[in-house]
Amino acid sequence: MTSTAQLFLIFSTMLGTVITLSSSHWFLAWIGLEINTLAFVPLIVMKQHPRAIEAAIKYLLTQATASAIILFSTFVHALAYGEWDISYMSVSMAIPLSIALCMKLGLAPFHFWYTDVLQGIPLTLGLMLSTWQKIAPMALLIQISDLTNFTIMTFLGVLSILVGGWGGINQTQLRKIFAYSSIAHMGWMIIILKLSIHLTLFTFITYLILTLALFLNMIMLNMTTLTQFSTAWSKSPALSLTTLLIILSTAGMPPLTGFVPKLLISLELAKTSPLLVGLLFLISLLSLYFYLRLIYTIILTTPPLTTPHATTWRPTQNLPPMISIINIMAIMLLPLTPTTLSVIYF
Repeated sequence: MTSTAQLFLIFSTMLGTVITLSSSHWFLAWIGLEINTLAFVPLIVMKQHPRAIEAAIKYLLTQATASAIILFSTFVHALAYGEWDISYMSVSMAIPLSIALCMKLGLAPFHFWYTDVLQGIPLTLGLMLSTWQKIAPMALLIQISDLTNFTIMTFLGVLSILVGGWGGINQTQLRKIFAYSSIAHMGWMIIILKLSIHLTLFTFITYLILTLALFLNMIMLNMTTLTQFSTAWSKSPALSLTTLLIILSTAGMPPLTGFVPKLLISLELAKTSPLLVGLLFLISLLSLYFYLRLIYTIILTTPPLTTPHATTWRPTQNLPPMISIINIMAIMLLPLTPTTLSVIYF
């Protein structure tokens, strides 16, 4: 595939998301989702190998099924009420619509495609799939949040946190670990969606920053497996230390950036269901285990004493300024949390 074709497809994915975000008509929003999906599939099969083709087929079938449910729900609503506006959706049609959007986001129990697709594509496309491709479905889900069923959303959220923690325990591939981490983070957003859309938006923005920082660091260090973490210190000690702190932030450890959303969600949920908060804390220990496993591999696992290639003494690696800024945001955004929340609320 030529570079011109790649730029065209990337531009099309961006265009589809922008169309969905800027539309108030369900049909236009659906068209934006389809443009986004159809432009992303050729990027997956850019490198011809069986794993990429399998990932493309799973991604296309899942997204097509979710799009069909969205179109069916909006069409039935338009026949019954004569209204295509996103803000005017019947409660009965909002249930299958929200489930279809959760399928596009990769929430459990509709996560079967997400881990395999992320494993079958390069890290750069995995970054797009975990960040940009989730913006449009999440935006639509936020717009219909008042019509969603709290019981269903809570069930999907708790199940996603459980599956995300349980599935990532025995993984050795970093992309699958990050896939299950993404599923768990999406579960936190879905649980609080009905109670506070502003908190959902804040959590989603924090998730985008953390995921962007993690994937960019993995790309810079050229690591895809857990065993390669042991050689990270020899490649770039500073970037390895930054990656360690970002993993702790993703796990929600204080006083890092990722701690704030989980704290605010827990405080909001405690007003309605303290038992649910305790359950979420217990389930989150599963995710904390494989995060600590990554940190153990970085800190306490030594690389081989002999290397098959020549090594340089004190290798220097100049990081792009954007990566440094994103890493700082992923670690040290806690003091700016009140300002960020005030911007989101107002």
